[in-house]
Amino acid sequence: MADEHALIQCLPAHLREEAMASAQRVRLNPGDMVFRAGDGCRGLPMVLSGSVRVQMLGASGHGIVLYRMGADDLCTLSIGCLMAGRGYRAEAHVEEPTEALLLPSVVFDQLMAQSGEFRQRVMASYGRRLDDLMLLVEEVAFGRMDQRLTGWLRAHAVGRPAAVTHQALAVELGTAREVISRLLKEMERQGQVRLARGKVEYLER
Repeated sequence: MADEHALIQCLPAHLREEAMASAQRVRLNPGDMVFRAGDGCRGLPMVLSGSVRVQMLGASGHGIVLYRMGADDLCTLSIGCLMAGRGYRAEAHVEEPTEALLLPSVVFDQLMAQSGEFRQRVMASYGRRLDDLMLLVEEVAFGRMDQRLTGWLRAHAVGRPAAVTHQALAVELGTAREVISRLLKEMERQGQVRLARGKVEYLER
C-alpha cells in the first residue's frame, strides 16, 4: 500500500512533512461506515488503496450511488463540507479493504492558503466529480430506466455473471428494487439476461 497520497506528494518538502505528521492513517474493512448523513466533517479523507462507495438515501428509503473513491481519489463531499462548514448529506460505505489518510480540517485550510498546487489539485478533483454528478443527474432525470439498466449490464455482466442483487442494482441506478426486478424478469423472458440468486448475466445478441 502507498505511504503517501498524490495530493500530499505535490507539496513542497516542508509542507509535505507537516501534512504527513498531522494526517491520521486509517484502515477500514468492508462494511465499515466512513460517515453518515448529518455527521460533521473532521477533515479530508484521501484514499490510498481500496474502494469506498458514497451514496444518498431519500425519504422513501431508496438510495443512489453518487460516486466511488479508489486509490489517490479525494472525497468530493468532504471538500464541499470543509469549504462550506456544513455536515454531510450522504453516507460512505467501505466496499474493499481500504487504507486512507485523514487530513485534519485545520491543516486542510492552511494548505489551501499556503500551496497553490495543493489548491489547484483539490479544485480540479472537485470540478471533475461535479461534472460526473451532473451527468448522473441528467441520466436519472431524463434517461429511461430500461436503457440505463441495459447500459450497466453491458458494462459489468457480459460474458460472465455479475454478483449483484436486485437491491444493489436499484441503489446503483437510483430506483426501487421492484422496478429492477420487473425489468430483469422481462429481459429474462426476452432472452437478454440469465438470472440466478444474487447473480445476473447479460447475453449479447
